[in-house]
Amino acid sequence: MTAAVDRRSAPPARRRRRRWAGRGAQYLFLLPALLFVLATTVYPLLYTVNLGFYDAPIQKFLRGTVEWVGLAQYRAALTDPALWTGLGTSLAYTLCTIGLMLVIGTALAMLFTRPFPGNKLLRSLLFLPYVLPSVVAANVWRWMLDGTNGLLNHVLVTLRIIPEPLFWLGSPVLALPAVILATAWTMIPFAMLLLIAGLQGIPRTTYEAAALDGAGAWASFRHVTVPLLRPVLAVVALLGFIYTFKTFDTIFVMTRGGPGDATTVLPILAYNEAFVNFDLGAGATVTTLLLVIPVLLAILYFRSTRTEG
Repeated sequence: MTAAVDRRSAPPARRRRRRWAGRGAQYLFLLPALLFVLATTVYPLLYTVNLGFYDAPIQKFLRGTVEWVGLAQYRAALTDPALWTGLGTSLAYTLCTIGLMLVIGTALAMLFTRPFPGNKLLRSLLFLPYVLPSVVAANVWRWMLDGTNGLLNHVLVTLRIIPEPLFWLGSPVLALPAVILATAWTMIPFAMLLLIAGLQGIPRTTYEAAALDGAGAWASFRHVTVPLLRPVLAVVALLGFIYTFKTFDTIFVMTRGGPGDATTVLPILAYNEAFVNFDLGAGATVTTLLLVIPVLLAILYFRSTRTEG
């Protein structure tokens, strides 16, 4: 009691010092996490952006004699047809993957919001592709799409859908759809999980009111589910775009960017510049340009949500 009175009767300056000391102790617990983020994310990012302003082939980099060239590397990259080809491939790969992820993820989410025997078990099994390491998932698909002993070819030939096995990853036409399918397979459970949460947040009375107005299943989906689920769909699409646009490991394991440049997306192009052509400055330039589109999309999304709010 006396201590409480003493605290209340303490001078305002002393109370402020105690308050700031308490806050400082709280922030001190965040310091290890902050240092980890700075060391593993912020510093490498800033270093990569800075490296893009230098002419840094591997020989000069190792000798410490890199030369400042300003925006010359960016001008060279933006006039290089390989960059625009890689950008087109990246956008096609990303948008098709997101399309599959949203369509199949929405269908599965609507299925699993309805009770049926084995619902939770099947949902858990379908979530396995998302928790698998991407390298493992890519190797599984590489085996399934193998032109000689692949499971997919065996099934399609057995069902007489195709007359002979296809070399999916060796075809300039089929390689990109193959990696799109593999990436979407790993992302669909993520979309399904978020969309299930979104569907469960839609009041049942809304569907009952639509049914009383004579709306069928398709009309309810179009005029009730999609509008009310739009914020969740936007978040899933944005996160899917950011993840897919920077995907490197799945494509590298399955095709290494080939055949030719059929699957050479921007991350593969940056890798080739830095570790095949041994030009670290050019690789850093492509990596920096790779960040631009996801960052712009994130800014536009947050501005639109702020405007709607």
